[in-house]
Amino acid sequence: MTKKKKRKVLKWKRVAALFFAVFSIIIFSAAFVLMSDDSYMGKTLDLLEENGMPMELEIPDENISIYKKAGEKYNMDWRLLAAHHRVETRFSTMDTLVSPVGAEGHMQFMPCTFIGWAHPSCEGLGEGNIPEEELTDPEAIEMYGGYGVDANDDGVADPYDLEDAVFSAANYLSQNGASDGELEKAIFLYNRSDEYVEDVLGFYENYKTKHP
Repeated sequence: MTKKKKRKVLKWKRVAALFFAVFSIIIFSAAFVLMSDDSYMGKTLDLLEENGMPMELEIPDENISIYKKAGEKYNMDWRLLAAHHRVETRFSTMDTLVSPVGAEGHMQFMPCTFIGWAHPSCEGLGEGNIPEEELTDPEAIEMYGGYGVDANDDGVADPYDLEDAVFSAANYLSQNGASDGELEKAIFLYNRSDEYVEDVLGFYENYKTKHP
């Protein structure tokens, strides 16, 4: 190769490297803006995970005391609750806290699971036809055999209240085997998916390492 051709190749390599650097700066800057704005963060994470790029999210410090209190009450590892919260709604950062099939709140309860399947409107997937006042009424939940919990004693068991939702999830997991060490069974019954079980257990093991 002549010196002239070598200089030309070198020039194009430098141009390509510069272009890549500028492109990377633009992409990372856009990602920073999106992730810094709560109104865009959920949509951004949705898009990334839908395309096979799960984001590593740290357990929010302000949530840990809630997980620990619920874990202590229902005799289970608080880090399992954190793992469920991570998988269900990415620590409540999803663009919406209502799933396409009707699961609601921070921990994604189907209304009929929350209030109890004995409710007369409960069938199919469990969306039901339940007024909000009834869905969140602790007395109605007790009557219909649901898992909803009024954790903060305000008279309402609300799947959109983080404390109530986490305690409700702990109640469900505990009654379905988690408090007896049957983690895979309890996790599967929460969402009836082998992939879901793998995801929750994966984050659970990760959190046990990071939060010994």
